[in-house]
Amino acid sequence: MIPLSASKPHAGRAAPFLPMSRAEMTALGWNECDIVLVTGDAYVDHPSFGMAIIGRLLESQGFRVGIISQPDWHSAEPFKALGRPRLFFGVTGGNLDSMVNRYTSDRKLRHDDAYTAGGEGGKRPDRCTIVYTQRCREAYKDVPVVLGGIEASLRRIAHYDYWSDKVRRSILADAKADLLIYGNAERAVVEVANRLAAGETPRQLDAIRGVALFRRVPEHFTELNADDLDSADEGASRKPGDIVIRLPSFEQVENDRDAYARASRVLHREANPGNARPLVQRHGDRDLWLNPPPIPLTSEEMDAVYDLPYARAPHPSYGNAKIPAWDMIKFSVTVMRGCFGGCTFCSITEHEGRIIQNRSEGSILREIEKIRDKTPGFTGVISDIGGPTANMYRMACKDPKIEAACRLPSCVFPDICPNLNTSHDDLIRLYRKVREVKGVKKVMVASGVRYDLAVKSPEYVKELVTHHVGGYLKIAPEHTERGPLDKMMKPGIGTYDRFKEMFDAAAKEAGKKYYLIPYFIAAHPGTTDEDMMNLALWLKKNRYRADQVQTFLPSPMATATAMYHTGVNTLKGVRRGATDKVETVRGGRQRRLHKAFLRYHDPDNWPLLRDALKEMGRADLIGPRPDQLVPAHQPPGTGKAAATKRPVRPIGRGQRFTTKGVPFPKK
Repeated sequence: MIPLSASKPHAGRAAPFLPMSRAEMTALGWNECDIVLVTGDAYVDHPSFGMAIIGRLLESQGFRVGIISQPDWHSAEPFKALGRPRLFFGVTGGNLDSMVNRYTSDRKLRHDDAYTAGGEGGKRPDRCTIVYTQRCREAYKDVPVVLGGIEASLRRIAHYDYWSDKVRRSILADAKADLLIYGNAERAVVEVANRLAAGETPRQLDAIRGVALFRRVPEHFTELNADDLDSADEGASRKPGDIVIRLPSFEQVENDRDAYARASRVLHREANPGNARPLVQRHGDRDLWLNPPPIPLTSEEMDAVYDLPYARAPHPSYGNAKIPAWDMIKFSVTVMRGCFGGCTFCSITEHEGRIIQNRSEGSILREIEKIRDKTPGFTGVISDIGGPTANMYRMACKDPKIEAACRLPSCVFPDICPNLNTSHDDLIRLYRKVREVKGVKKVMVASGVRYDLAVKSPEYVKELVTHHVGGYLKIAPEHTERGPLDKMMKPGIGTYDRFKEMFDAAAKEAGKKYYLIPYFIAAHPGTTDEDMMNLALWLKKNRYRADQVQTFLPSPMATATAMYHTGVNTLKGVRRGATDKVETVRGGRQRRLHKAFLRYHDPDNWPLLRDALKEMGRADLIGPRPDQLVPAHQPPGTGKAAATKRPVRPIGRGQRFTTKGVPFPKK
């Protein structure tokens, strides 16, 4: 394995931008690329864009790397733009899963794309990792194809696909690629590139962490059969020697929801790089092999990645076109990766891991100076300093041995683990040093604050409010009711109330008028109509009126997605005939109802809410009093959109309203 901080001796001067055309290759003196990266995003040479990180890292190792960005996928010709790569094609859907990028939670096509020049939609196909791989094969059929990025990472095993409402094979099988690298892939991609350059074949790269491929189970491995749904063991027993855990096969999980729930549970249990074991899943007549997750990067390695010579700008070929995602992050700084929160609706942990990977203060300060000196339009305001969360910087388990042995999906649920160091001291010190950088006037925190951690440090809350909030701060309690919160693995609303008290007190002391903006999720697994009604009453009591609301989106591999698809609580043991059931919200009308409860103040939602409240036996909440939810009379000219029955795409199950598990007949 080559250290990420060390460049190859033959590495030349960094290119101004990684080339996207033959003319740029000629200007660099290249007659071919060693590696061509194909991405569904516009090419922005900045460490917030995955292809830029991978491309610059491979460049630092002495490889000639080209970029094909958002190619026209209707033929193979655009995939020949940089010629035949000497080593491999690297294919990614981009910074988002392409289906999440292209469709809303209601399966409606989006007409814009934040990762495209001009914000224009339609510049990538559905399931673009699969489509791009097929075109790479057509262009140069003998060139290996390596998949990476979040789309490949979260579809690495057989998975439920919300947009087709069915279980799909591993994306490696559908794309017919040679290798899949999941998670943060820096070490793996460097090793893959160097070993292919040394003459090895993709089949020989079967021991690299974070790699998935099709292979036979070696004879010296002992299989633990997690596919036996009549066993309560779930393949969790510890045995000496080389162990591989057999997940239920694709054919099993496609046809058996309990089998799917078991596979999801085992996958998430085997997510700690300190103790994870290989997994194998049968697809037809082949075995899909997944090696354990990558070891987290050290601070020195993280610094090496973020100190690479990025141009910190979009490729010049885009001219003056706006790229919304770039405009959003160009003045922001990532200080860490990973999340130990384990929220079931989120896939950060499945991709980046739950062990926090931190940059050093020096690296962060150097990047801020680069923003100040090199990024056009900088006015002295750092728009965000954070990561997947704002306040997990340098937090870790107090005992490395305990950390390496732990199989819990969260360090903060149902309560904060006593072995977790929750000190905010390093983060407070970092904030203060960043504020001292010459030319920096204000440093904002826009990443989500984990408020159950923040309440452990009154000094942090005071520092945050006094110096790093501008008008309002967005946080995400997600719900008020224990039922859905337990399925989300989120703290109770009481913790939010304590944080709000501390926030308001700090704002008052600072002489500021700042406000918290809470975010909530509608239609999450485990949520009843009554839960949403109680949330709406809480919102009204606290005088919150949400303009934008989030309806649960079953993204690939998330634990909540497994609950949504199977109706089984995969946070508990999964065994044939002995599972903890989860109520799911699948019908279009009920999803609209849950969303309407979050926007109880919108007159267009009142007809739907009135009907539901009557069906739920809560007509007492219809009327003009402050403690009632919606008025009895409809204002002229409103309610048409809510009253109109819209066609709902069939999704395989009947629609119904429920309250406390009691079904109401369909309308």
